[in-house]
Amino acid sequence: MTKPQTRIGPLASDRTTAPAGALDIDALLTDPKTEIIVCCGSGGVGKTTTSAALALRGAELGRKVVVLTIDPARRLAQSMGIEKLDNTPRPVPGVSGSGSLDAMMLDMKRTFDEVVEAQATPEKAKLILENPFYIALSSSFAGTQEYMAMEKLGQLHRDARAQGTYDLIVVDTPPSRSALDFLDAPERLSSFLDGRFIRLLLAPTKGTAKVMAAGFGLVVNALNKIIGAQVLSDLKMFVTAFDTLFGGFRARAEQTYALLQNPGTAFLVVAAPEPDALREAAYFVERLTGDRMPLAGLVVNRASPRPEGDLSADEAMTAAARLRKKTDDDTAELTAGLLRLHADRVRIVEREDVLRARFASAHPAVRTAVVPALAGDVHDLDGLRHIGQLLADQH
Repeated sequence: MTKPQTRIGPLASDRTTAPAGALDIDALLTDPKTEIIVCCGSGGVGKTTTSAALALRGAELGRKVVVLTIDPARRLAQSMGIEKLDNTPRPVPGVSGSGSLDAMMLDMKRTFDEVVEAQATPEKAKLILENPFYIALSSSFAGTQEYMAMEKLGQLHRDARAQGTYDLIVVDTPPSRSALDFLDAPERLSSFLDGRFIRLLLAPTKGTAKVMAAGFGLVVNALNKIIGAQVLSDLKMFVTAFDTLFGGFRARAEQTYALLQNPGTAFLVVAAPEPDALREAAYFVERLTGDRMPLAGLVVNRASPRPEGDLSADEAMTAAARLRKKTDDDTAELTAGLLRLHADRVRIVEREDVLRARFASAHPAVRTAVVPALAGDVHDLDGLRHIGQLLADQH
């Protein structure tokens, strides 16, 4: 599908377009058809906090929720009163209402190990799990984290359907554009395992012609000298053992990709009212639209609160300049300082309004929720409840 050719967010034109309206968070959370909510966005915009707040509010509105974080910052456990998050869902204490809430953090290697153990015979699984190349692949290979996120999400959804454990899964993705890398993860791993070199490693065991075998022998001899015979042997053993499992990996990844495109999934893009963050948000919106992913809307966190009163920034600065002339009047100096502070706050709010208006102009169909900046960090369930209420108050 051809992606939209609109300008990106804050760099778009100043033309005005009727906005799509406010994002109705409670309607999204309480709709029984909503099975998965994926929160994505750049780093440092409050995405993890938003995910946790949505999960908590969904649970307290009666849903059976699990929140899966892939963010390595580990702030989720602290805010939910859990000592440690790991690959197993843990109940969150202190949840009100008739619902329930579990939380977990993706353990990339453990998830990979579980898939191997489930798909292979005990003997083959032991060969794979102890293979040095597999250990490196499952721990640090580029794209493995995103691929395992797909595996874990698919696993959670299958278990939820079969056992009725959850009716809503909230996914907190990694920061920046890598948050959408899981959309490409199946193709990346497929390209690696379907690569010409990997196929050559398997070819001699499949009756390759003599000329090909002789040529491959020269390649193997050269590689033995460069990377060592043991490394090449480990790689060949891994590929041979893993080859029979790959079809299952690919099939499940394709199923999960289709699940992400299902109307029961909702993507929320999280941003801050800053040029760079809204550029990233525009990228996410256009990528999701191009890939036909169901986009629920945009959450703009940490918006500056609008000062009380109708005094404009220019009026406040003019009044402050007049008061400064009364150099011997301490009250006048204090008042002038407050007026300058008011002017600064008004200009910040106006600048953020312009940025959001430009984003809405470029993406008029995207519903938006704006959450004001708080005085302090969120570090407990009450703080998450407050964020959830602010999100719900948009509508």
